[in-house]
Amino acid sequence: MERVDHIGIAVESLERTLPYYTETLGCPLMKVEEVPSQGVRVAFIDAGNIKLELLEPMQEDSAIRKFIDKKGEGIHHIAFGVSGIEERMADLREHGVRLLNEEPKPGAGGAQVAFLHPKSSYGVLYELCDKSGKKE
Repeated sequence: MERVDHIGIAVESLERTLPYYTETLGCPLMKVEEVPSQGVRVAFIDAGNIKLELLEPMQEDSAIRKFIDKKGEGIHHIAFGVSGIEERMADLREHGVRLLNEEPKPGAGGAQVAFLHPKSSYGVLYELCDKSGKKE
């Protein structure tokens, strides 16, 4: 893992939640985008030394909707920045780590992403986030 890329936070509503981050905490909003492959709208927040991604479900069957229904709003995942995501996934499999994806999927900000199953990570959902092939 090269670095912590971001922390994903599940929220019911970006409209309701954003003022807390931008006005109360004073963190700049970088941008908002939709990620259809994950069924979410994402607000990117600059929290200084790390980026926060607020994740609002766009559909009832999205993983974020299910997470909120089961556990409520809050920290959803921690993302590690990687290069060569497919090789990293293969290495993790060789070490007995269970992944939620067989192949990387398109993620927010033009990244390719894959998730490690929390049962293989002591209860924490980790994301691999590869921006090395991102087109600027």
